[in-house]
Amino acid sequence: MFRTALRNVLAHKARLLMTVLAVMLGVAFVSGTLVFTNTISDAYQNSSAKGFGHVDVAVEAKYQDSEGDRVGSAPDLTQSLLERSARVPGAASALGVVKGFTAIADKDGKLIGSGFQSEGGNYSGAKDPRYPLASGTAPHGEDQVLIDSETARRAGYRVGDKVRVSVDGPVLTPTVSGIFTTDDGNVTAGGSLALFDTATAQKLFGKPGTYDEIDVKAKPGVGQAALKAQLDAALPKGKTETTTAQKLADDQAKAISSSMSSMKQGLLVFAGIALFVGTFIIANTFTMLVAQRTKELALMRAVGASRRQVTRSVLIEAFVVGAVAAVTGLLAGIGIGAGLRSLLGSFGATVPDGPLVITPGTIVAALAVGVLVTMLAAWLPGRRAAKIPPVAAMSSLHAQATTKSLVLRNTLGALFSAAGIAVVLAATTMDSDSAQAPMGLGAVLLIIGVFILTPLLSRPLIAAAAPVLRLFGVSGKLARQNSVRNPRRTAATASALMIGLTLITGMTVMAGSLQQAIDKMASSAIRADYVVSMANGHDLSPDVDKKLSGAEGVTATSPLRNAPSRIGGETEYLTGVDGAAIGKLTDLKVQDGSFTVGGTRVVVDDKTAKNHHWTAGSGFTVHYEDGRRQKLTVAGVYEGNEMMRGIMLDNATLAPHQSDATDMQVMVKTAHGASEAAKDKLVEALGSNPAIQVQSKKDISDGIAKEFTLMLNMLYGLLAMAVIVAVLGVINTLAMSVFERSQEIGMLRAIGLDRKGIKRMVRLESLVIALFGGVLGIGLGVFFGWAVGQLIGAKMPTYELILPWGRMAVFLVLAAAVGVLAALWPARRAARLNMLQAIKSE
Repeated sequence: MFRTALRNVLAHKARLLMTVLAVMLGVAFVSGTLVFTNTISDAYQNSSAKGFGHVDVAVEAKYQDSEGDRVGSAPDLTQSLLERSARVPGAASALGVVKGFTAIADKDGKLIGSGFQSEGGNYSGAKDPRYPLASGTAPHGEDQVLIDSETARRAGYRVGDKVRVSVDGPVLTPTVSGIFTTDDGNVTAGGSLALFDTATAQKLFGKPGTYDEIDVKAKPGVGQAALKAQLDAALPKGKTETTTAQKLADDQAKAISSSMSSMKQGLLVFAGIALFVGTFIIANTFTMLVAQRTKELALMRAVGASRRQVTRSVLIEAFVVGAVAAVTGLLAGIGIGAGLRSLLGSFGATVPDGPLVITPGTIVAALAVGVLVTMLAAWLPGRRAAKIPPVAAMSSLHAQATTKSLVLRNTLGALFSAAGIAVVLAATTMDSDSAQAPMGLGAVLLIIGVFILTPLLSRPLIAAAAPVLRLFGVSGKLARQNSVRNPRRTAATASALMIGLTLITGMTVMAGSLQQAIDKMASSAIRADYVVSMANGHDLSPDVDKKLSGAEGVTATSPLRNAPSRIGGETEYLTGVDGAAIGKLTDLKVQDGSFTVGGTRVVVDDKTAKNHHWTAGSGFTVHYEDGRRQKLTVAGVYEGNEMMRGIMLDNATLAPHQSDATDMQVMVKTAHGASEAAKDKLVEALGSNPAIQVQSKKDISDGIAKEFTLMLNMLYGLLAMAVIVAVLGVINTLAMSVFERSQEIGMLRAIGLDRKGIKRMVRLESLVIALFGGVLGIGLGVFFGWAVGQLIGAKMPTYELILPWGRMAVFLVLAAAVGVLAALWPARRAARLNMLQAIKSE
């Protein structure tokens, strides 16, 4: 039986090739997704990592919060603390670290590293061990700066060039004194790093004579724990805290792992989808393969082979096919993963650089899918064929499924579908955090249920296409009959395309609806013509508001300032505004009282008011960050949203309690509304600073839309693999179907159907199957988009379901294109069959 199985594998080379191709596609889909997800995850993780080779113990200022409701501040790390740290017996050296935001402009004046952190720091002495110089010399004074080698390469800067740099004040134009190399993760991720001498960095970052951190290097033979103990004894108690480099590395690893968990979970979902789709194709192929060989297997039974031997021979074939396909699929998957990684760049997504990651888990998964799934897919049809009596198998009485099996399948599918719909509907009534798991479970149940019911659904849906198919005459009629002749095969062929289009449609529905909700929120909450902020989300200098308020054409401005406080023993963040101007710049719906901000009168969003049981006229005591307290009164309660919420009070009231006031953003109203000319004047008033962005409401919406587009493009790239697999799966199914129907095709040719008619029949059959899968996928995608939208709408009042009819039409056209392309080779093969040989074929 073993020799027979191997002979069967090699005897039918075309059939072997198509089987290997089907299995290879499933393996490539899974391994490609895993390679891609691991590569992206590893790149982001490495981009967040930071080396600790230059430090054994880090000294930081300890945050003070020991006087009841006082919101304290951290003390300064002075030069004397640096010197004291260096004198510790176990210390070889101590280095003061200064850091802050620094924007570097390219030669066109645009910010380098948009979307990633643009950082600045200090270069200590003539040779800082943290930053080896690749060329040039250390910087001296405000007229010189060091830039990292990656930024220099991207922007084309060399030693001696002038470069535009901005911290939080006016634009500087220092000379590049040198270029350095660094293992800073932000730089490898596409950000930038600028270094000044220590005195200049302290001045520019508003920290004269002080440091953000002191890095201490141990002498040879002194452990990190011993050095930490010496520093703890030498430095002031309660004002500093020390951490070993090992602890910093461990904490960083935990933080990175935590921040990456959501991305990893999301990407692993696609790996699961890959396995799901790949299994369908493999199972479908082996079901057809064994069905074609039923007479052959029956003959083996007739000459003495037992049921177990027949089943075992099928499993041996499956093992050989699976092993070969697993290896080739793994190699193809590595190529797919690398291609998707490169494809992100063409979509405009900036992803950190990094090597292609092929983990042992990916290799094991590829082999498991290729071998185990193949053998599992072959076991059921092989066992089914072995149970058929030899005489019945040879007379093809086994071909039709029994009524009992059809009733069982349809009942099971209906139960799964009903359970899935019920769980999804129940999840829409839950809180968004607790609804995620039930929503996912319901979606899986519904997709499985629809897949089981697909043979039943295929008949009425394909019958609906009958009027159109009649236009193609005999070829159209035959195509319709062929599509519903074997509903299970049609269902399995359409399912891969259905799953891909379900996810694509669902995400498109959610993204479009969410984008419109944000547009409505922006237009309904903001009256300001422009919002000015730092390009990377850092705080603005208060000088920005002063410059904007004096700019030509500006009628009103208000900075939005964030400050921590304690209210009733809980931490609350206050939003400082210009009380006189904020009413002209916002259009928030007032639920109680009036929108009056000034003196001790504040306005509060509805959720904060509900949490503290406040209404208009309520009074409360606030404890500011400097430890002082004040009695405030709620003048009004407004309807908050994602863009505007919190406790708003006048900056004149808040400012005396802030030691280092900065603004999150500045809202600006101009005399003649938003226009390019008005925007240019604001940019000019700010000194054409590359670090500061001036955005209209449309710019804000477009920026959010761009983020959604990038996200969708990344997901489309992943799901494109599902569509590619679906295309090749349809090709494989049709090719094997043509092989199975060779005698029938020969008879059609013999009674007068020409080659064009045969081609048209196969193409129309493929088109109908693809459109069937497309309709099911789009329908499920709309349902899931609506369900997730119900959860979003609970937190976002402006959210409403928007169906992207244009895009859904494009998806349906693409499904039709899949059908047409998939049929090209099988149709040509069917048309070229020799009619006499086909009639004689078994």
